[in-house]
Amino acid sequence: MPDHAISPTRAEDYPEWYQQVVRAADLAEPSPVRGCMVIKPHGYAIWERMQAILDRMFKATGHQNAYFPLFIPLSYLEKEAKHVEGFAKECAVVTHHRLELSPEGKLVPTGKLEEPLVVRPTSETIIGEMFSRWVQSWRDLPLLVNQWANVVRWEMRPRVFLRTAEFLWQEGHTAHATREEAVEETLRMLDVYATFAERDLAIPVIRGPKPAAERFPGAVETYSIEAMMQDGKALQAGTSHFLGQNFARAQGIRFAGPSGAEEFCWTTSWGVSTRLVGAVIMTHSDDDGLVLPPRIAPAQVVLLPIHRTPEEREQVLAACRRLEEELRATSFADEPVRVRIDARDMRGGEKTWQHVKQGVPLRVEIGPRDLAAGTVSVTRRDRPPKERSGLPIAGFAAAVPGLLAEIERGLFGRAREFRDRRSAPLDSLEAVRGYFAGDGGSEIGDGGFAHVHVADDPAVAAALDPLKVTVRCVPMEGGDEPGRCVVTGQPVPRRSVLARSY
Repeated sequence: MPDHAISPTRAEDYPEWYQQVVRAADLAEPSPVRGCMVIKPHGYAIWERMQAILDRMFKATGHQNAYFPLFIPLSYLEKEAKHVEGFAKECAVVTHHRLELSPEGKLVPTGKLEEPLVVRPTSETIIGEMFSRWVQSWRDLPLLVNQWANVVRWEMRPRVFLRTAEFLWQEGHTAHATREEAVEETLRMLDVYATFAERDLAIPVIRGPKPAAERFPGAVETYSIEAMMQDGKALQAGTSHFLGQNFARAQGIRFAGPSGAEEFCWTTSWGVSTRLVGAVIMTHSDDDGLVLPPRIAPAQVVLLPIHRTPEEREQVLAACRRLEEELRATSFADEPVRVRIDARDMRGGEKTWQHVKQGVPLRVEIGPRDLAAGTVSVTRRDRPPKERSGLPIAGFAAAVPGLLAEIERGLFGRAREFRDRRSAPLDSLEAVRGYFAGDGGSEIGDGGFAHVHVADDPAVAAALDPLKVTVRCVPMEGGDEPGRCVVTGQPVPRRSVLARSY
């Protein structure tokens, strides 16, 4: 018998381990439509937690939610040349509006549209069209809008949560009177994402601008937060784009200033998606299944009644209900503790392992012996599954917020220590090649984050491409460290982060 619930383990086959964690935690599964996924209730509940937290953060910074069409006229995309070029190969296109039965009994498309409609890959163009109608004067600015939606990007190599043809996300879109305001908005939302990732997901991230080749199509500047997964690869966990006046010029988003002179707006866009669920899996989970940071766990505490007779069942369930009420009256992260009683009629071991694999932060067993001793048996998901603690039942509810906070700090610290251990400053192209060409030793994957002086130059991408490595961002934290590009010799003010990525 293996001493872990997931097979293969991370060390044996990391990509397959990931798929098995998704399956064991009952998060999602591939749909009958190639490249798409069905997000199951537990997976969607995690996404709902992310949505709820982010939505509060967006509204606290002055943004309002709206909704825009799923279909975008092809001519709208064509107005911004770099934008359409960047998304052209990923677009799904609707060309007909009706189905009819053929003589052979087959449904065939008829009623060709006058203009093809692109299924939303992102909404800059359609939202820009609406902004051009809504903005007339400087008094209408800033315009701060967010949309929760689905998008379609025709993905040829799908992986559940990480890359699918259809996925869920939010996309913020804003218009401003000045360049300075738009840049400030771009960086503000980058900070919102970084705060969310580190505080709520317990994922340490590096913030910074992307090189030109990695920018959002049509953007003047793209900033990202980059996280390290347990195989040493980077995952782009959120992006914020300063669009300058490019989309405003293409879409005619103009406003009359205080003097009456007409000017183009400065716009931004920013977004995160359901790939954050994948980020949480690959940052925290282990060979027993999913590990969830408490703030996004649908259930933070599960109460498991233990009994043999109907009399014991009644006594234990009554105690569970009293404890459930106490816990719900207790707060963690400014919300009531999320608790549920699992009183299903099934074997205790099977029930326990389901909660282990689904990542519930705290499991609490209560049986007749516990009641007689005035204790509960507590197991933390961040520790081995058989490591238990007996705590007094009288003070348990009051202790739970501290336990959840301790789990959260521990997960973040563990992930940060791993990232730091798998990061290295390198000073030559030969060193970069060696760093990403090793066998990984006792670690999963090869390399990690290489901090290297590189210029924003196509020659750098060409040199890194054989290694399947890209420049992820130029970190904004820390002071300047001038050096020369290891590929071109050009002077650069600071190091960039290089990594393989998802």
